[in-house]
Amino acid sequence: MPGLLRGVARTAVIAGTATSVSNRVSRRQQGRWAEQQGSAGPTPQSASYAEPAPAPARTDTSSKIEQLKQLGELKAQGILTESEFEAQKRMILGP
Repeated sequence: MPGLLRGVARTAVIAGTATSVSNRVSRRQQGRWAEQQGSAGPTPQSASYAEPAPAPARTDTSSKIEQLKQLGELKAQGILTESEFEAQKRMILGP
């Protein structure tokens, strides 16, 4: 049973990290598209599609804090080892 819980917890942490990374990539890509549209003028697709405003940085920070808290709880419960905890923490905090 502990192996199953560890696997489920690891999957949850990886999914949360993947979501965080995906959101970060999307924001960067939107920024690049905005720069290109500013210099090249509007395109037919951009005229019919309004891009959503980027999420505030505070949301990203609170999301990271929440993920780190969850990691700490998993480590305290013995679900994650020290090395797994450190690896996931580096992924959340990024470069």
